[in-house]
Amino acid sequence: MSLLLVRHGQASAGSDNYDCLSERGVEQCRRLGRWLAATGHAFDGVLVGGMQRHAQSAEALASGYEAQGGAALPAAELDRGLDEFDHHAVFHGYARNAADQDIVRRAAIDGIAALGPLIQAALGAWIAGEIADAPESWEGFGARVAAAGQRLSGRRGQRLLVMTSGGVIARLAQAALGAPDRVAVDFSMALRNSGLSEFHAREGGLALGSFNALPHLHDARELWTYY
Repeated sequence: MSLLLVRHGQASAGSDNYDCLSERGVEQCRRLGRWLAATGHAFDGVLVGGMQRHAQSAEALASGYEAQGGAALPAAELDRGLDEFDHHAVFHGYARNAADQDIVRRAAIDGIAALGPLIQAALGAWIAGEIADAPESWEGFGARVAAAGQRLSGRRGQRLLVMTSGGVIARLAQAALGAPDRVAVDFSMALRNSGLSEFHAREGGLALGSFNALPHLHDARELWTYY
């Protein structure tokens, strides 16, 4: 079994609709599609989470794949277990009750450039159970992602392409390595838009093969983004 997980292309952070690819995000995914076709990758199935950015990323990837001469990819299958957590609820819940309001103020003033510390602090609070009004707990999110991973590992013998989000990939990598929760936060912060991570089925779950690669953007450093 070959399983390639892709973090969606750059979304529209700072806009009224985050859940929409930017022009840069579309180009990242088109380039990934061209690279996959050019390097002989073929797939028996394509799975996507339920976010708009997941579907748009899959569409852009497919257009690049076919433009490079690859056969049409299989129709995308929806798996809501691959959805990202509700980051608006987590981050806003943290901002309302944060002991360190300087982090919140800096993010409000400096925008995307100051998102990193806010994301780390909010995720830490979520892990600690300090965001009571989030629609999903950290543990609940992990259980949902683990169930999605089990469904993927059950499709033995298939070559699968999966379009999802950074939080999902980070939790799957954390589980594969038996790592603590803080490592999942580090993984989430490290994942780049359209980054490739490879997993393999093994007894009891998934094994991590490679993480967060950008071979399709090796000559386009300006397209490396995190938000």
